[in-house]
Amino acid sequence: MLKKPKIVVIIPAYNEENSIAKVITHIPPGLVQEVIVVNNNSNDATDANARNAGATVLHEPRSGYGYACLKGIEYIKRLQPEPDIVVFIDADFSDHPEEMPLLVQPILTKGIDMVIGSRALGNKQKGSMTIPQIFGNWLATRLMKIIYGVRYTDLGPFRAIRYDKLCAMNMQDTTFGWTVEMQLKAAKLNFTVMEVPVSYRKRIGFSKISGTVKGTVLAGYKIITTIFKYR
Repeated sequence: MLKKPKIVVIIPAYNEENSIAKVITHIPPGLVQEVIVVNNNSNDATDANARNAGATVLHEPRSGYGYACLKGIEYIKRLQPEPDIVVFIDADFSDHPEEMPLLVQPILTKGIDMVIGSRALGNKQKGSMTIPQIFGNWLATRLMKIIYGVRYTDLGPFRAIRYDKLCAMNMQDTTFGWTVEMQLKAAKLNFTVMEVPVSYRKRIGFSKISGTVKGTVLAGYKIITTIFKYR
């Protein structure tokens, strides 16, 4: 069990001025040492609102969820002392930041390497996930079971991982395949992984991925190709 763990949070954010402060301020007080918001080429007040809420703000001009996450990892590699645990959460306030202890505790008390917040196992607000999202999650997790023999119920972005294990993964994806890459590499590296039920609500603002046909198709294609890439 880790004693007085150093926990940092990485939040990729693209045009989330109306939600980013809510995500930051709803993280339980005293739980984390630093909240890092990666401003992914936003053209609104995401940067200012994140800073005003107490976050460290980095800038990643290359558009892409994975690019933003990689920028956050690049930053924490320079921290001294290094963090023990890294938590990823989206900036749209669809996840419940106050549930972060649910993801961290299995790492602290059970020695788990990575914990995924599963929307499929938790309580979803009606309409919080689109039909393509629900089907895409089902298809992706089904394919991972068939091809890799690993059981997941969700590709949820709300997750916690030991910092050393995150480094060992050598993450590469720059766009929509990020969460899948992480889950497949965890399986291939024989890391211990646990899913915990988390709550999920309708996001604040418009989704840049599931909110458009093009975004949904591109995300789905990238997720499926990533699954076959790591065979």
